[in-house]
Amino acid sequence: MGKAPENLEEDYTSPESYYDTWESRIGYRFVNGGYRHFGFYDVGTYWPFPLESAMKRMENHLYESLNLPPGAKVLDVGCGVGQVALHMAHKGLRVEGIDITKNHVRWTQQRIKAEGMQDMVSAKWGDFHDLSGMADESFDGVYAVETLLHASDPSKVMGELYRVMKPGGHSVFHVYDHIDINKPPPGCPAHFMDDVTRVNERSGMPGLQMFARGVLKQVMEEQGFEDIEIRDLSENIRPNMRYFYLLAYIPYLIICFLGLSAYFVNTEGAVIGYQALRYGLWRFLVITARKPSTAAGASRRRAG
Repeated sequence: MGKAPENLEEDYTSPESYYDTWESRIGYRFVNGGYRHFGFYDVGTYWPFPLESAMKRMENHLYESLNLPPGAKVLDVGCGVGQVALHMAHKGLRVEGIDITKNHVRWTQQRIKAEGMQDMVSAKWGDFHDLSGMADESFDGVYAVETLLHASDPSKVMGELYRVMKPGGHSVFHVYDHIDINKPPPGCPAHFMDDVTRVNERSGMPGLQMFARGVLKQVMEEQGFEDIEIRDLSENIRPNMRYFYLLAYIPYLIICFLGLSAYFVNTEGAVIGYQALRYGLWRFLVITARKPSTAAGASRRRAG
């Protein structure tokens, strides 16, 4: 794993198409409280509610991981509908958000205006594979909350994020990785790996398909990031995943019986995703890293 999937455009739904389906809109709004990310729970927690408190804990974890002073300028890579960007802004950071889904950008802009935060937050359409409209070394930090899984060329994305960060800048990425999906662990049916791949394709997640363990860290090192630290928070999101699974399981059986799973990718993903977590196939990670603050660090990147 780690290489771009073949027939990328043919096999993978575009992120915009995925997020604009009625199932995604309804599911994120009413099942996950409007959030596009997981919540943070103490290990061993079973009850997932209230969801909003868990979401805010995850956003606080992100803020603390960024470790930037008030007034720092940060790039939100895939800002979704703006909750994270606004949370960072209320903490004192100046946030510029980009998203490839036009509806997300429009809704984020509406939220910014409604909260009177225009001086602290902005949002615009953007593709993290090409940040040519942004100047070199223009951000004190960058973060991506569960959006790198949509990357079709992670090396290009990391190169762009590295370029727009100032020397010494901080980065935080919430991302998933997996074991070699060609080698299912004991107890995992062989066909289940095909189910996982199908969910990745229908959810527009070629990045996740590529992120075997160690791949993203290697990509980041090749682009010049240093002080890379990886924390496994899989157990901290388990209550959220279990909630999705329990809510989706009966509908999943019905849509499978009717042959309609292609139209209910989030329902399918909730069941298969939790089962995959139980099998130990994937992990939820927080990766922190820094851009070198010295010319020597930058020269090492050019030499590589």
